[in-house]
Amino acid sequence: MSTPLRRVLLTGFEPFGGDALNPSWEVARALDREVLAPGVVVESVCLPCVFDDAVARLDEHLAAGAPPLLVVALGLAGGRAGITLERVAINIDDARIADNAGRQPVDWPVVPGAPAAHFSTLPIKAMVRALQAAGLPAAVSNTAGTFVCNHLFFALMHRLATRLALAGVRGGFVHLPWLPAQLAEHAGEPALALGEQVEGVRLMLRTALHVDTDIVQGGGTLH
Repeated sequence: MSTPLRRVLLTGFEPFGGDALNPSWEVARALDREVLAPGVVVESVCLPCVFDDAVARLDEHLAAGAPPLLVVALGLAGGRAGITLERVAINIDDARIADNAGRQPVDWPVVPGAPAAHFSTLPIKAMVRALQAAGLPAAVSNTAGTFVCNHLFFALMHRLATRLALAGVRGGFVHLPWLPAQLAEHAGEPALALGEQVEGVRLMLRTALHVDTDIVQGGGTLH
């Protein structure tokens, strides 16, 4: 009798802000159903770039079957030079632009009554080191913004911290840069090829599966 596959839940977002593509979903769907390790498979999910609706879709997949081993959410941070692993999610929505449903919350908590912040439980510094060793641009980020990415990140980490059914599940958020195909609209900004982004996320997932305790390595910033 075969052993059931364990899953790594990988999410990306639909396009927003007038873009035709969102690298986070292009990368996630490229990895869907990929076997990362014996008995471990990627389950990729496209989330709406909409406050609350993105979390509702996440909840559906968290509750579908056995808890995942990892939950890694991907988003777009156009203008960043490489792959950035987010350290902390804050309990605030403060939208500079409207989401895809026209919602634009300002100074609202993501989860009323929840802590001010939650930290990623992924080994982010080991993941950055693995990316850099592979020649890919990567860094720790200390802000996931205050738009739908941070909204989802905080909601995810609050669920992992408070729901008994998800005890022991690790998770976090990763921002990706533009794709070269998007530079017609975003000329002069840094981009990273889809194949490199896919390889980078694959490497991060495999690192997270095998590293239980993060390394101690400088990754902070002065400002």
